[in-house]
Amino acid sequence: MKKFLVLAFLVMVATPAHAQLRVDVSKGKIEPVPIAISPFYPERPEFAAFAKDIPDIITNNLRGSGLFKPLSPGAFIQNPASIQKDGPRFPEWRAINAQALVSGTVTQAPDGRTRVEFRLWDVFSQKQISGMAYMTTAQNWRRIAHIISDEVYKRITGEDGYFDSRIVYISETGSKINRIKRLAIMDQDGANHRYLTGEADLVLTPRFSPTSQEVTYMSYKGGKPRVYLYNIDTGRQDVLGDFPGITFAPRFAPDGGKIVMSMASAGNTDLYEMDLRSKKSRRLTQSPGIDTAPSYSPDGKQIVFESDRGGTQQIYVMGAGGGEARRITFGDGRYANPVWSPRGDLIAFIKMSKGQFYLGVIRPDGTGERLITQAYHVEGPSWSPNGRVLTFFKDSGGSVKLYTIDITGYNERVLPTPRDGSDPAWSPLNQ
Repeated sequence: MKKFLVLAFLVMVATPAHAQLRVDVSKGKIEPVPIAISPFYPERPEFAAFAKDIPDIITNNLRGSGLFKPLSPGAFIQNPASIQKDGPRFPEWRAINAQALVSGTVTQAPDGRTRVEFRLWDVFSQKQISGMAYMTTAQNWRRIAHIISDEVYKRITGEDGYFDSRIVYISETGSKINRIKRLAIMDQDGANHRYLTGEADLVLTPRFSPTSQEVTYMSYKGGKPRVYLYNIDTGRQDVLGDFPGITFAPRFAPDGGKIVMSMASAGNTDLYEMDLRSKKSRRLTQSPGIDTAPSYSPDGKQIVFESDRGGTQQIYVMGAGGGEARRITFGDGRYANPVWSPRGDLIAFIKMSKGQFYLGVIRPDGTGERLITQAYHVEGPSWSPNGRVLTFFKDSGGSVKLYTIDITGYNERVLPTPRDGSDPAWSPLNQ
């Protein structure tokens, strides 16, 4: 799905009313907000499917966040036609304990495109919180549902949403000794799944560009490990360069103009940065240990990485230009796979201690370490665009599955994939 296929057009701004409805997402476990998501009103019979399917996707998105409790449509007293004609009858929505109401219409614009309009209401203050309309082609109804979900999420939580985004990952099949690993991509809810590479070449560690429809990954195509750049829109694959050693763990800089990666050469593994325009690279670390898994801070000024330079596998932070690094993990066990949150406030990591794997978060200064889930084998954390949710994968010994979890440690969910999945990487919000 190309990012420019959907044209979203704001035809009315959100009302300036100060709504009382707000969920405090800074707490630990949060009581979900009861919300009524009405079927939309179809102007014509041919829009009936959209009028049902769009609210269904909004419902699934908001329920999946763990912050909302969509109410059963069977309890609704007022129907879509009445909402469209007369507006909400708020006492009837309060009677079923709804705190918020989503309503909408699906009509045809004069130019033939589909026009989807929605309104978000605060039931207790009896005010409209937000209202927007989108002009689009009919095949993009699912993305419209994600965009509306993001708006509802933002208006009630005060944070940006993450529903209009995608996840690239490694699809796995076959036996343990003959494992086939392909690059695959899907919407954040598992829809619109497709494969980007064939079964012949082993691929690993995909990462999204923050500024374009590109993914960087490592492939053993031709039997040689190299870092590739894949353009999602065109399907073009380019080798980033031939290096004297083995390159792995590539990750984009926030401006999309550089990548940082590890390179093993002459028995040593260090971090290197490559300018994607000039294809010139420079060495960032010169440690006798193994330096790998680098990740930029969102402002591009620092890099977090893992290293065994101190004798055990730990997490370090240094300036983006290299130089002295400071260790930030000192707990029991080994630490790996650090990934900087897009908010900049936390770094996700994997911890290995006493035969267990843990997914955790820590502040960039090394304080506030918190473990949020554990399993026999957990790896590959990646942040949602709003820094609220993490995706990762678990290997149970028999199968490998993708998961998401809130940073509070609640609402762990399986991401549906056709086959086993590993190494997920979350995209920025679609443009």
